[in-house]
Amino acid sequence: MLKVRLKFSKNGVMRYIGHLDLMRYFQKAMRRANVPVALSGGYSPHMIMSFALPLSVGQTADGDYMDIALSEEIDFHQTIADLNQVMVEGIEVQDIVPVSDDRRQGGMAIVAAASYLVSFKETQEIPADWSEKCQSFMAEDEIRIVKKTKRSEKEVNIRPFIFEMRVEEGGIYLLLTAGSSANLKPDLVLKAFLDYVGAAVDTPMHFHRLDLYYREADEFRALGDVKDDRKRSLS
Repeated sequence: MLKVRLKFSKNGVMRYIGHLDLMRYFQKAMRRANVPVALSGGYSPHMIMSFALPLSVGQTADGDYMDIALSEEIDFHQTIADLNQVMVEGIEVQDIVPVSDDRRQGGMAIVAAASYLVSFKETQEIPADWSEKCQSFMAEDEIRIVKKTKRSEKEVNIRPFIFEMRVEEGGIYLLLTAGSSANLKPDLVLKAFLDYVGAAVDTPMHFHRLDLYYREADEFRALGDVKDDRKRSLS
């Protein structure tokens, strides 16, 4: 079987569907576009597909990924066009690349970081001094928050899990640890930062995921960059 990785964006009203509904949606889209997705064995065969890191409901993304196994070779460019023709508004397939069939190289297994752009509604402008305050925030040795679970709550230091944070045009850029071993949500970082600067935001924040990365030596590489040498250096 040939294993490939799809990169797709998720925007608009599609931000409000959950992960299970998104899986069902892609299964239907694969059938409509006649993509030869391989099926599992057993009494209840299903399409072999997996998502790298499911988005929280309400979040949008430029870089979301899923791996699928194919029963036969495909024309990547034609398949992208066929899929986008049957997609609803808000989901768009951007790229397809071949990947290793080793389970240890699957999207969820290798995800190490995620980048986000946190924006506010137009009525909430980012204060001019937040750029400097982001630098001082990142200069802290420890950034402690209270993390709640279903059974308890505990104080944790999230500073080691924040790789980058800076003010950019349109919002605040974050590069955070992500994946099955450690996953830091951007809303926790923003809450800690707002507490740090003693500020309150009176309009909703929007979290937009820019891309997902795996780690190779001392560098981050986007999950879709398995076919080239584009690299993102660690700060």
